[in-house]
Amino acid sequence: MIFARVHHIAIICSDYERSKHFYVDILGLSIVRETCRAERNSYKLDLQIPGGIQIELFSFPQPPPRLTRPEACGLRHLAFAVNNLDEAVAYLNAQGVETEAIRMDELTHRQFTFFRDPDDLPLELYESESPANLGCLPIVQ
Repeated sequence: MIFARVHHIAIICSDYERSKHFYVDILGLSIVRETCRAERNSYKLDLQIPGGIQIELFSFPQPPPRLTRPEACGLRHLAFAVNNLDEAVAYLNAQGVETEAIRMDELTHRQFTFFRDPDDLPLELYESESPANLGCLPIVQ
């Protein structure tokens, strides 16, 4: 089997409006479609990331909590490439989103940092390989 690419990443949130605001208004992801699933008391929000990958943001009534410790088994974090890490961090901080100290990847020599979504999901900003790298998130202002 040969995979063409990652198609989507699914995230379940505890507060749909709060998470929608975070991913759309703060992170600047564009909405592909928003579906109300009344029979399940649930929403599904499809969000576009540059480069063709989508995030499916789901809401369910009272989802069970998930461990988010950095070394827990399962998905560790979701990483976004950015052209300018300092600008991206400054933007997030101005929006009230706390970020960790910027670190250096000892293998690639690229800078990175972590922040968290409204449900404490660890997210990473990773310095792209070059400013011309296509597929990086724009900084929403």
